[in-house]
Amino acid sequence: MGSFVRNLLTETDRSWAERALAQSDELLLDHAHCEKKAAATAFKLLSMYPHYRFLQEPLSQVAREELEHFEQVLRILAERGVVYRSQTPSPYMKRLMEDLRRGEPARLVDRLLCCSLIEARSCERFRLLAKTAEDAELRNLYRDLLASEARHQQLYIKLACRVAPKTDVQARLTELARREAQILMEAPPLVRLHC
Repeated sequence: MGSFVRNLLTETDRSWAERALAQSDELLLDHAHCEKKAAATAFKLLSMYPHYRFLQEPLSQVAREELEHFEQVLRILAERGVVYRSQTPSPYMKRLMEDLRRGEPARLVDRLLCCSLIEARSCERFRLLAKTAEDAELRNLYRDLLASEARHQQLYIKLACRVAPKTDVQARLTELARREAQILMEAPPLVRLHC
C-alpha cells in the first residue's frame, strides 16, 4: 500500500473513490466532520490522561492540525455553496472503539492504536482520492493532507509504545487491524471516508 500507509490489512478499491467523488459535496461534508472528530478525540485523550505527560504536547499539536484541516474543508464547502450540516454518521469509529479493553493502561493503548488505524485509513483513502479526482481543488486537497495523516498515524503508534512494550503494541495492532478490515467489509453504502 505504499510507504504512507502501514498496518492496514485491506486496500480500498478504486470504485469507492469514483463513487465518493461522484457525490463530492457529501464527501467533503463527511470529511469536515471527520477532521472535527479527530481534533475532539485528540483533545479528549489529553483530558483523560493528564498523568501521561508525554501525551500532552503531541496530542495538542494533533488537535490543532486537525482543526486547521476542519477549517480548510469548511472554506471549500462555503466556496462551493454547500451548507455545513449534520449527516448520518458512519458506524466505523463507534464499532472500532467497541473492542477497547477495559483496564488501564491497555485501554489507552487500544485508543491510541484505533486512532492510528483511523488515520491510516484516511491516509490510504486520501491518496486514492488524489489519484482519482479530476477536480484539481479536490486532488490538491487530498494530496496536501497525506503527509500529516501519515505522521499522525505513526505518532499514535509511537505514543502507544511509550505505554506498553513494542511487541505487545504490535500484536494488539494486528488484532485491531483485523477488526478494522471486518468493519469496512460490513459498512453501509454511505458516501463516507470510512465506509
